[in-house]
Amino acid sequence: MSSRFWVGILVGLGLVVGVTAPARATDMGIVTGGEKGTYYQFGLNLQRLVKPQGINLNVATSKGSVENVFAVYQRPATQLGIVQSDVLAFVARVETDPVLKKIAQKIRMVFPLYNEEVHILGRKDILEFDDLANKRVAIGREGSGTYLTARLMFKVAEIEPRQMVNIDGDEALAELKAGRVDAMFYVAGAPVKLFAEAVTEADNLAFVAVTNKSIAEFYPVVEIPANTYRWNTKPLSTVAVKAVLISFDYRKLDCDNVGRFAKIMATNMNWLVDNGHPKWKSVKLDYPLKGWEQYDCVRKYLGRTGTVAAPAKPAEANPVQEAIRNILRDQ
Repeated sequence: MSSRFWVGILVGLGLVVGVTAPARATDMGIVTGGEKGTYYQFGLNLQRLVKPQGINLNVATSKGSVENVFAVYQRPATQLGIVQSDVLAFVARVETDPVLKKIAQKIRMVFPLYNEEVHILGRKDILEFDDLANKRVAIGREGSGTYLTARLMFKVAEIEPRQMVNIDGDEALAELKAGRVDAMFYVAGAPVKLFAEAVTEADNLAFVAVTNKSIAEFYPVVEIPANTYRWNTKPLSTVAVKAVLISFDYRKLDCDNVGRFAKIMATNMNWLVDNGHPKWKSVKLDYPLKGWEQYDCVRKYLGRTGTVAAPAKPAEANPVQEAIRNILRDQ
């Protein structure tokens, strides 16, 4: 047979020197939150960003931060998760659960993200956080960051609602509109899709200001500008937690995958700001998140050296630690 015949066969099989098959894309996973929350929108933005770079990012929904901490620890192919910073503090301080203790030792920060405002929506006669005393309040499902934040805020402020109802999102809003609960918590970066799309002036609802001094001693005070939601024409004083992109202390392949993912994200922040959720505008990847170590695999890919202290137990108790202990005793 002629040499031309064999060259044709080899070219067809991709075996001629200099002809290579396309590199196989890397499959990764990120666990986020509900479909109408900011976590999920961030996940979709990151999915779109990394796909042309050879990473197929599966974006999974979840009940929220507490579930996400467990997911990066034990779910196959879930290397990344988004959680609230106070949930990280909660996990780090739980000494009675051996699984949580192990998780706390192995969770690593990839990047801090943005402030998540505490949205409390209620009847118009509920003006301040303290007015939630003796009210029926939807505080999110167990396993969500909203649930933990709401419980902590009530403990720190020493405010007792009549009933804390463990529902969230669409269900909580429906119950609020029907008058079966008086208010609902939702912790997410503004603007929240749920409130932007499913609330109007005709619902006769309003945001509840958070000005309680005890709460403000732990959570940073922020303001949601007027008209962030079309039906809300006044600025809202509230507090916030920091959203954090986390991973597990993987070795070998997942270490490099997470590091490469982080480098793509860090070098394309302008694209995320221009094409993603409005909250990308407030993301500061170098924000110093106290007490949490950035993943060394991330530092390697970003060309950073040195270490940051791992989670440590404060020498003295503070009101939030005491609230965490009280929550654990109540379980």
